[in-house]
Order: sequence, then structure tokens, then C-alpha cells
Amino acid sequence: MTKIFAHRGYSSQYPENTMKAFEEAEKAKADGIEIDIQMTKDGEVVIIHDEKVDRTTNGLGYVQELSYKGLRSLNAGHRFKHIGKEAIPTLIELFDWMQDNTITCNIEMKNNKIPYKGMEEKTIELIRKYGFEKRIIFSSFNHYSLVHSYRIAPEIETAPLLSDGIYQPWIYANAIGAKGFHPNYKRINQEIIQSSIEKNIKVRAYTVNSPKAMRALINEGISAIITDEPILARELLTLP
Repeated sequence: MTKIFAHRGYSSQYPENTMKAFEEAEKAKADGIEIDIQMTKDGEVVIIHDEKVDRTTNGLGYVQELSYKGLRSLNAGHRFKHIGKEAIPTLIELFDWMQDNTITCNIEMKNNKIPYKGMEEKTIELIRKYGFEKRIIFSSFNHYSLVHSYRIAPEIETAPLLSDGIYQPWIYANAIGAKGFHPNYKRINQEIIQSSIEKNIKVRAYTVNSPKAMRALINEGISAIITDEPILARELLTLP
């Protein structure tokens, strides 16, 4: 059955990549959450999508130029007046919360523009500390980073992000040791989905918010959809 991954948490209704968005995604019965990680100036692995804090917080500047203390003082919920202050979470904070549930976590490493030295190693060390090897999927547009992660932690699933269509993506995924791939949903079709799944390669498409697109992908047997609308996706999934 198709799995539902809440994109940056329940991000259509709550501040993206915050603990509030993750908690609400679990309440919405999402099977998984998709998060983005980067590193602060002092080496803390934090959960935020953009390389700069400008869009999602009330602060300014690059994540890599801010200390953890400085980053933590920002409000990641400032555009959601009814919610109040939400801090940028650390990966440790998320993992502490995950100890009390069974949700799967797709970690997107945001290192295709800024090469955060040692981020893969630090993240893998944390995953092993918490015993989450089977609950984590690494994805990234930086496929070199995915291969590096696979080489040092082959027990953790990897899945390259694909913004454009490529020929026989299941072959490419297998070639780099990945168990799946995460394509732009507009760049795949039923043949790609079925051929991939037949080869034991999972297809998790992003970012699917249209009910029509969701329904079509579910009918085609896609492995998972990554969506800002987990409640809508769950409702469509339970339709006959």
C-alpha cells in the first residue's frame, strides 16, 4: 500500500520543519515525515530547508554562519500568528521525540549548494546511537553524498532525489546502492513506477498536493507520496 510522507511535516497548516509540524503529521496518521538538515557554525545538525534563515524565520543570514544559540533564538513560526514561537529543531530533538512513536523519517541532506564537512558522519553516528537504522531514509540532490553515506553505513537506506526525468531510474538507483528514488511527480509515469517496483526499487514522489495527482499515483501503485497535505492523502488512500 502507498505510504504517506508529510513534507517538512504537516507544512500546509503548520510551520515547516518544526516540532509542531512533525507532531501534527503524526496525528494526521502520516507513515513518515520528510525533513531537511544543515549544520550551524559550531557543528550542530539542525532541521531547516533553506541555506539562509530569511524565508522561514524572523532572522537573516546563512545557517552555516550562525551559532546554534543564535539560531535557536529565532522564531520559525513567525508567519503563523496563531501558533506562537517555534524553534528550529535539532536532529537530536527530533530523534528524542521519535523514541515514542514508530514514524519513518526521510532525511534530506541539504549539501548540494554548501558542502557541510562531516555532516554525513555526524548524522549516521546519531542514527546508530538511537538505533534508528531501519527507520531512516537518506535523500539528497547531492548523489555523491548519498554514495558516501552508503559506503559508511550500508544498513541505512538511500534514495536519490531526481528533479528531471532520467532513463530507467531503477537501474541508476541500483548502481549507486540505493533502494529507491524520489522523483518530481511530474517526471514519472505508470511504466516507470511499475518497472521500478518490479526491480525492488521504491518510488516516492514529491511534492504531491493535488487530489487528482495523488489519486492517480495511488492507483498506479506508487510506493509513497511526499505531500504537504497528509490528511487529504490519507482520506484519498482510504477511498474504495
